[in-house]
Amino acid sequence: MEIGVRDLRNRTSQVIDAVRAGERVVLTIHGEAVADIVPHAQRSRWVPGDLLRRDLAELAADAGLRDELEVLAGQTLDER
Repeated sequence: MEIGVRDLRNRTSQVIDAVRAGERVVLTIHGEAVADIVPHAQRSRWVPGDLLRRDLAELAADAGLRDELEVLAGQTLDER
């Protein structure tokens, strides 16, 4: 949905209903898009420290990547 700033005053409840339904609304001024009105994001749940540590260990990058990064750490683009 796209709506002009002047028309927004008259259709505020319709815009809110659209956003609540998950729709992104583009707000325009003189036909130029100036803002997006989007549904409010849900906050992620709190993750206990032990669960976070377990997930990080399981989902970590492969061990070879660390070695490759250590080799490149002191280099600059000019040294290649």
